[in-house]
Amino acid sequence: MSRRTAAWLAWSLCVTALALLIAGTAVSYLLRSSAPASADLPLWLDLVLVLGFAAYPTVGALVASRRPGNAVGWLLCAVGLAVAAVSFTEPYTNYARAVPAGSLPGVELAAFLDSVNPGVRLAIFIPLLFPYGRLPSRRWRPVAWLAGGGVVLNVAYYWLPDGLSKIVLAVSFVCLFAGLLGAVASVVHRLRHARGEERQQIKWLVYAASVMFVGALGGLGSWWLSLSPWAGVFWYVTLFGFAAIPIAVGAAILRYRLYDIDVIINRTLVYGSLTATLVALYFGGIVVLQRLFIVLTGQQSTLAVVASTLLIAALFTPLRRRIQGFIDRRFFRRKYDAAKTLEAFSAKLRDETDLDALNAELVGVVRETMQPAHVSMWLHPDPELRDKKQRTAIRGSGHDE
Repeated sequence: MSRRTAAWLAWSLCVTALALLIAGTAVSYLLRSSAPASADLPLWLDLVLVLGFAAYPTVGALVASRRPGNAVGWLLCAVGLAVAAVSFTEPYTNYARAVPAGSLPGVELAAFLDSVNPGVRLAIFIPLLFPYGRLPSRRWRPVAWLAGGGVVLNVAYYWLPDGLSKIVLAVSFVCLFAGLLGAVASVVHRLRHARGEERQQIKWLVYAASVMFVGALGGLGSWWLSLSPWAGVFWYVTLFGFAAIPIAVGAAILRYRLYDIDVIINRTLVYGSLTATLVALYFGGIVVLQRLFIVLTGQQSTLAVVASTLLIAALFTPLRRRIQGFIDRRFFRRKYDAAKTLEAFSAKLRDETDLDALNAELVGVVRETMQPAHVSMWLHPDPELRDKKQRTAIRGSGHDE
């Protein structure tokens, strides 16, 4: 397939998916107007979901048009098209039940397509094929077959009798779960053996998937503990991670600002830990102070909220610095040590005037921080220029000539 044909096909799939998403949103609005009780989510949240789903076909078309040989781009297009089809056929079928029978065409076809649509289950192949569009090796083919079999069985059970369909459904979930574990293992395998740009590429995918995993885990925990507000917060985090996966995949495959992922991970760890710590201190301070006011005055007081707010404002900067230092030392040790080494060298450079000593010191710093295979330093052969540089260094250090 030529690049021009691939680009035309990829963007055609993208436009189709986006049209289905828009049509599904319009039908959902009509369904809310005719049967408000059937609306599960507010309209604005439906729009957020549409934007999240739109990232898959859009990024997929971008990757497939520029890297037509990479299967990940086409897989993103397929996931986006499948999810967009569900977002249209499901509300269309429900709306057909809310209006007089026979007033809408193609209801049976829409219901059939809704039942056989693989949907987000296709996304299980993204970590398996990322970043080059192929499996890590032939040994991972059973994982791909398990995942594919799980998708096929999960779709086929709709057509089977009740007794057999339950068995097939259970088997499909086992296959999908095993395929998912295998896909995660393949990412870990690639990350352990990757170097340079490939390692940065995998970090992008791992970051987005980790955000989605943390959100889902927090949502389940909040639901289990009956913490409804927090369950909603974690649900939004899960949605953000789901939408971030195609963006991370596109940035990694197209090698757009690859090394920014280290900064993103660092900031996420710092401000995520800082937010969790401050929230715990805030609510803990309110509880403790309210109990203290009740013991002293016999009633609650708004001063507990004010005092907790002032405490958080006072602790923000020192806590951020301490958390930043801990994360730099624990997770970014090499860069942390390099920064410290360069700071020490800069301080020594201000006091050192011997070019030979500076030569040895500079080579040592480069070797320690950059770890190159070979280090050499070239000095200008003109002795007058070297003497001039030396006099400039002496004046800059504050000594008399």
